[in-house]
Amino acid sequence: MAKDETIVRFEGVSFDHGPKKHLLEQVNFSVRRGAKLTLMGQNGAGKSTIFGLLTGAHAPIEGLINVVPKLSIATARQVIPREDLDLTVRDFFQKLFPEKVYDIDPRIDEVLEIVHLPQGKSKLHERIVRSFSGGQQARLLLASALIQDPDLLLLDEPTNNLDKQGIAHLIEFLKAYKKTCIVISHDADFLNSFTQGVLYLDARTKKVEQYVGNYSDVVAEIAVRIEKENRKNALLAKEIQEKKDKANFFANKGGQMRMVAKRMREKAEELEEDKVDVRREDKTIRSFVIGSQPELIGDIITISSFKVIHEHKATTRKANIVLRRNQHLQLKGPNGIGKSTLLEAIAEGTAEGTTVAPGVRIGYYRQDFSNLDFNKTVRDELEVVMEKRIEENLRTVCGGLLIGDLIDTPIGVLSEGQKGLVAFARLVLMRPGLLILDEPTNHINFRHIPVIAKALDEYQGAMILVSHVPEFVKQIRIDEVLDLEK
Repeated sequence: MAKDETIVRFEGVSFDHGPKKHLLEQVNFSVRRGAKLTLMGQNGAGKSTIFGLLTGAHAPIEGLINVVPKLSIATARQVIPREDLDLTVRDFFQKLFPEKVYDIDPRIDEVLEIVHLPQGKSKLHERIVRSFSGGQQARLLLASALIQDPDLLLLDEPTNNLDKQGIAHLIEFLKAYKKTCIVISHDADFLNSFTQGVLYLDARTKKVEQYVGNYSDVVAEIAVRIEKENRKNALLAKEIQEKKDKANFFANKGGQMRMVAKRMREKAEELEEDKVDVRREDKTIRSFVIGSQPELIGDIITISSFKVIHEHKATTRKANIVLRRNQHLQLKGPNGIGKSTLLEAIAEGTAEGTTVAPGVRIGYYRQDFSNLDFNKTVRDELEVVMEKRIEENLRTVCGGLLIGDLIDTPIGVLSEGQKGLVAFARLVLMRPGLLILDEPTNHINFRHIPVIAKALDEYQGAMILVSHVPEFVKQIRIDEVLDLEK
């Protein structure tokens, strides 16, 4: 097998999710054996769809996808399918193979080591997948791709929920990986550590451009090209305006001058066609405000005790946390200790040792979006939290969060990043008294993150935040920290 052999080629590939959801138009690119590539583009551009086309989960509406015979492809998806949540870890991994693998246990141990999922004193093979935290489930997904040792490894946001040590482990694995890898990620430092080329999916042209170099090189190259295109267009715009002004001047003279005016207008139209269709680099969401329930006074939430998971057993620990208006609490602790479980119980009113004042509206950002109904449209899910259903308010919020043209789209067909933006739109329209956020930067385009941090920093209600991204947390005012490990 030649190292520079082309193993995948897209030729004129087009794809859409129905008549209004055009994602790819006449896409061409190729992947060579042993390449380490980044697939970049804004939320909802169709990056995960390209992975689906590579694995055969989707079929193109036109064009060809040429894959060399017997090429094995594995992908680490962003979320575990609901039908797999009740499997044991062993069955979850075994299901990935068409035939029974007899030495599956040592292989499971090996990949769990790579993704830094500690097993403690007991093996995890008999544990039910559902019993793992969101962060641990993300690691299982990553391990599920690695255990297949594929010729082409597809990783979709693999650093979500990984701590620094986990990301370092993954980087070392990818550097040493002898086969081909394509990664979708918004983590620039992670991508720069191993990427040799970039496939850039332009959401406007719906085409893929291929670049050589690491992530930062390509971002810089695109920025230079945009600058050149803008300069060229500015000069053309000036010339077009001059021609139009002259055309108007000659047209008013009448007689033979009208023919001159006509030629001037034709020249202006030709110049219009010479204007470069400037790519818009990923748009960034507009600044937004999450209003808080105005009438609340006194204690909003009191936490006197909570449960943690240690060695798979639940233990109760004491606490003394009281949050009033404009007080922000950060929950800390390693994956699997019970952070998401505690947040969910507080949101549902079932947390022992926690009291939420009567009448408090709770805005809950779940990291798996399972509190959104995937069969309903964006409009349905937003209207249900609005006190007054004012169309203009709904459209203004959606437009600012770049989901304005998705209002009548079912939640289930959105990308994970778009679901995240819908979840933020819900919080804005709800105006909660207590805001609960579980890993709110997962799946979100890195350009949006400072805007989201600012909105949370300025939130005037009581807030509980879980985030594994220190750079994000630094931008938000935190008044108290509850470390579940201590």
